[in-house]
This record gives sequence, C-alpha cells and structure tokens, in this order.
Amino acid sequence: MAASWFGATIRGFAAAALASGALLTSAGAAAAQGLIRDAEIEDTLRVYQEPLLRAANLNPADIDMYIVNDPSINAFVSGGQNIFVHTGLILAADTPNEVIGVLAHETGHIAGGHLARSREAMGQSMGAALISIGLGVLAIAAGAPDAGAVLISGSQGIAMGNFVRHTQVQESAADQAATSYLEATGQSGRGLISFFNENIRPYEFLTRRAPPWMMTHPFSSDRVESLRQRVMAGEHYNATDSEDNIRRFRFMQAKLIGFIQNQGQTLARYPLSDVSQPARYARAVAYYRVSDLPRARTELESLIAEDPRNPYFQELMGQILFENGRAEESIPFHRRSLELAPGQPLLQINLARALNAAHGRDGADEAVNLLQQALNHEPNNAFAWRELAVSRDLKGQQALAELASAEQNFHLGDFGAAVSFAERARRGLPRNTPDYQRAMDLLTFAGEEVRERAQERGRRG
Repeated sequence: MAASWFGATIRGFAAAALASGALLTSAGAAAAQGLIRDAEIEDTLRVYQEPLLRAANLNPADIDMYIVNDPSINAFVSGGQNIFVHTGLILAADTPNEVIGVLAHETGHIAGGHLARSREAMGQSMGAALISIGLGVLAIAAGAPDAGAVLISGSQGIAMGNFVRHTQVQESAADQAATSYLEATGQSGRGLISFFNENIRPYEFLTRRAPPWMMTHPFSSDRVESLRQRVMAGEHYNATDSEDNIRRFRFMQAKLIGFIQNQGQTLARYPLSDVSQPARYARAVAYYRVSDLPRARTELESLIAEDPRNPYFQELMGQILFENGRAEESIPFHRRSLELAPGQPLLQINLARALNAAHGRDGADEAVNLLQQALNHEPNNAFAWRELAVSRDLKGQQALAELASAEQNFHLGDFGAAVSFAERARRGLPRNTPDYQRAMDLLTFAGEEVRERAQERGRRG
C-alpha cells in the first residue's frame, strides 16, 4: 500500500484500480520499472527534502529516497518511511519549487502516519463488505435471490467507497501539511499550485468520468482551490528559489535527459548552440551512451576546466573512462570525486571497483576499506557486496568472499544462492567470530525464505 501524490489517475487508472484495489502506486510497481542510483541526483533530492523533514519533526536519517525510472508523473510513500519519485515527475517540473512542493506533500503522508492508518481503514472497509456479503447470503437463503445477488455484487463497491473516503481525507491533509512545511522553511507553496495546474488539472475530465468509488484522490480543481487560499495567505508566497536550488535542478534534469532519452532527443533539448553547463553535461552523457568517447570527453573537459571542484563532473569522467576499458585512467577522477564529496557511498564503490579492475590484488586492500565504509551506510547495497566479494577473492580470502556473495544474493532476493554461499562460508570461517555468526544468520534467514517459497509452490501445485 502506498500513499501517493498522484496515484494512477492519468495513466491506466482502471487497470491500476483492479491491481491495487485503491488507485495507489505500489513499491512493487516501482521495482518493476527499475530504480536509478545516482549520487548527484540523490544529493539534490536530499538537499530539497531535509528542511521539510525537520519542519515535520522527522529525522532525515530515518527517511530513504528512491528514484524510479518511470515517465509517469508520480511520487509516493511506501514500505514505511520510503519516498519514491518518478523521473517523469522530475522532468515535468518547471522549477525546483514544484519538486519541493511534491516532496512536502509526501512528507505530510509520513508525518501523518497515513500508511498505517490506510491499512486500518482497509480492514474496516473489508468488514463492511463482508457484512454485505453475509446479508446477501441470508437473503438468498430466505428466498430472495435477486436481492441477495445485488448485496453480494455491491460488496466491492461498499468496501472501496469506504476506503476512498479515507484516502481522500489523507490526500487533503497531506496537501495542507505541505503548505505548513514550506512556510516553516521560508519557501513558497506556489509550486504546488503551478504543478497541479500544468500537469494534473488538464486531465481532470478523465477522473470525473470514473466511478466515485475509484476516486482515491480529491478532484484536482478542488485541491488547487483549497491550496490557493492557504498559499496566498502565507508570509513567503513571493519567495523565490535559491540560486543553488536552481543550479541543482537544471543539472538534475540535464543528467536525466542525457541518460534516459536518446541522443537525438537530448540534442534537440540541448542543441550545440547552447553552451550552458547543463547543456554540455547532458550532451556529454548522450555521447557517452553511444560510445562517442572523444566528444563526451571534450564536453566534460570543458566543464572540469570551469569548475574543477564539482565532484560529479569528476565522477562522470571516471565512469566514462572505466566503462570504455580505461580503469587505470579512471582512478584519479574517481579519487578526486570522493575527495570533493567525502563519505558518499556510491562514489566509494566507484573507486573500489576501479582499483579492483586496474590493480587487482595490489588495489584490493584499499578497495575493501572503501567498500566496508560504503556498506556501513548502505548495508543492503547488493552491488557493494558483489565488489567486496571480488576484493576478498583477489586477496585470497575465499571464505570471506563467499560470505560477501551470500550477502549479495540475500539482498537481491536470491535466497537459494544465498544459502549455498553462506554454507560454503560457514565451512571456511573460524567458529565464534562475527563473520561465522553472520554466515549462520544468513543460513537461517535465507533458508526460511527458501522453505516458505517451496511450501507456497506446493500449495499452488
């Protein structure tokens, strides 16, 4: 279940309603589309989000942010305190304030405990549906089959009707909370209104044709007018985006366009006549994606010359060189990116990977140290565990390499492979050590998952 900014009102709302029962986007759907990891974009969204979380009396360290590679305009909260933002929403926004307004709305869902309350409301709604079904059965037994059939067939509508009234209240509450957080952080709420008007309100005619019991969100026109009153009365209504927020926004969009769209689309958006830094950044990514290394390097070298302290220019140059078979040449750029943005797990993983590829065993000691630091911040990062397995293997530490591979597969959800690697690690590790105990834990947890899935397959069979 997910508390969402927009749900699925525009794109396939009927199918979404049948799939989720509530017109809400789920974390499973996000996983199906694919998550994007990018240190720069994640950093930008954190900079936008953290003041809002503090205004809501939430600890930023407790909130995780995920970028979903999906062209639809959506953001949502799911699985506890996790915020998911679609790339389509970022690219549809015209200003940083619009993105920040959406993040403020999602913060309102978390602060309001809406996920937990939605589960409770779903249970209550199902209770009403079961009563309707029971009355229908009694009516049939009493000799009124037509009335009984109506009661039974209407049970889903009763359940959904009760539930959507609850979610509409939540969406309105999150809207109002968002304006409070924006005001508390000295920011305008105009982005909320402009984003609605430009990206959601034009499609309201579709939602007005939907059955009322499918409408988990209030009509966008009603939301806009309700927001407008509070936003215009705010002290910071005329506040503008900071130069830093604008700069971050332009680079975030440029990078996404370069990576997500094809070269022709990128050059149409950022033609050669545009010599701004975001334009050159987007073109560098586009050239890199079609393996045009000379032009990618030319664009990036001009950017690095202008701003040698930008860690993400350095990171991208390192990535381009590494993925073109120049691991040794990429190391100084990866090292410089980490010097400029210390403690960033993704940058630590990049450098470790380059050290493994370029120096083998001679680079493995530093790589292990970097990867352990990254995993202290992101213990569920399967890619980091994979690189740690490579580093351990290069050092001749076979049992520890097996343990890292067990961790990798556990976090990927391949529990059978996790059991296999954990068992091999257990045999080679000294007893009564933390590593041995971790291997035993993985055997227990992954083994239980394997047994449960086998039982489920047996029941289905």
